[in-house]
Amino acid sequence: MRNRQALTDHDEQFIQRQLESGRYNDRNEVIHAGLRMLEEFEDGLARWVHDEIPSRYAELKRDPSKAVPFEEAKVRFERKHRDALAKAK
Repeated sequence: MRNRQALTDHDEQFIQRQLESGRYNDRNEVIHAGLRMLEEFEDGLARWVHDEIPSRYAELKRDPSKAVPFEEAKVRFERKHRDALAKAK
């Protein structure tokens, strides 16, 4: 049997808040919902890596003028990340 590690206090508090919200009937529902979301995220990431990246790379090889300089891409990514964090609050 695998070694199971206990959840942190932060995780337990999050689960408790979800239960108190009334959206879930028990802690297993909360955990399963989180696992489903993680699975969907991982599946989307895999699709992006296998489908989107090769086609974008091929497009850039055909027309290098469509490339975005690293610094600009970094700024765009940081802005998008900051906006996502702001929406989550």
